This record gives sequence, structure tokens and C-alpha cells, in this order.
Amino acid sequence: MSVTTILKTEPRNWPAIFLALALSAAPFLATPLARAGTTNLPAASDLRESVAPPAKAGAPLIVIYSRHDCNYCEAVKRDYLKPLANNPAYRDKLAIVQVNQDSAAPLTDFHGKRTTHAGFAADEKIKLVPVVAFYGPNGQRLAAPIVGARLPDFYQSYLEAAIEQSMAALKPR
Repeated sequence: MSVTTILKTEPRNWPAIFLALALSAAPFLATPLARAGTTNLPAASDLRESVAPPAKAGAPLIVIYSRHDCNYCEAVKRDYLKPLANNPAYRDKLAIVQVNQDSAAPLTDFHGKRTTHAGFAADEKIKLVPVVAFYGPNGQRLAAPIVGARLPDFYQSYLEAAIEQSMAALKPR
């Protein structure tokens, strides 16, 4: 018996057919959500320790504020920050760490205060993610943060401009 015949003659079977179709489509619908959070950068644990090496090199500590279920965060990490971390021009200068807005993982902030990832994100007034922020040795922001995923064609330019601005702010005057 074909599906068309069942639909014409057996209306009581329609809910079962629609349920079967919905369940068969579920893996395809869930795929984008399943991909969120697969590109991991080092999780922040002690920001005083994380900021020291790039500060010595005259570069910022880059912090991405993220969430485990954020597809835009995943795109920024995968398409821009991970390649940046592997770029020879920056690899030995800057450092990139991740702060998860939805995590209770312990974190020591720039001033030695013990908190959590979520607590630090709240202290920094992070409401939407992704946010890419640029910090100097004492936790001062060196450039305006990049909020959201913005336009993909220009994101790399925004990132490079903020890094250059941060490096200029760290140069002795």
C-alpha cells in the first residue's frame, strides 16, 4: 500500500505518519546545534597568568566570551580566532583564552579575585555573545570589543584593527 493510498483511506494513521516524518528529520534539524562548541580555545583559569606572556611581547590577551550553545561563537572561534592563534605573525605574541558565560568553572580575574566564568562575564557586563575583548597587563581594555559575529567579509579586518590598536596602546610613550 502506498503512502498516498494510506493518506486517502486511513485518516487515523496521519498522526503516526507525521510523527515518523518528524523523527526522521530530527537529526538534520539538530545538526547546527550539535556543532556548537566544537572549536575549543584554552579555557581561562587565571587571567593574571594568561596576560603576562603577551604583555611582555607588547600584545594583548584576547578573550572570547562564549556559550556552549552559541553557533555564532563557534563560527568566530573556528573561522577567525583559531587561525589567528596558529598564524606565525601572532603566535608568539598574543594569547587567546575563552570565558564561557554559561559556565561555573573557577576563574581568577586580573586582580586575583576568585570567581567563575559566568561571574567574570557578568562583572565585565557581557550580555550577548560572542564578544571578543582585548586586555592589557592590569586587565584594562585596550580596544573596543567586537560584539557579535558582524559581517563575515569584514570580521578579519575588525580583528586585525583591534589587535593593532591594542599593540599601539601597549607601546611605551
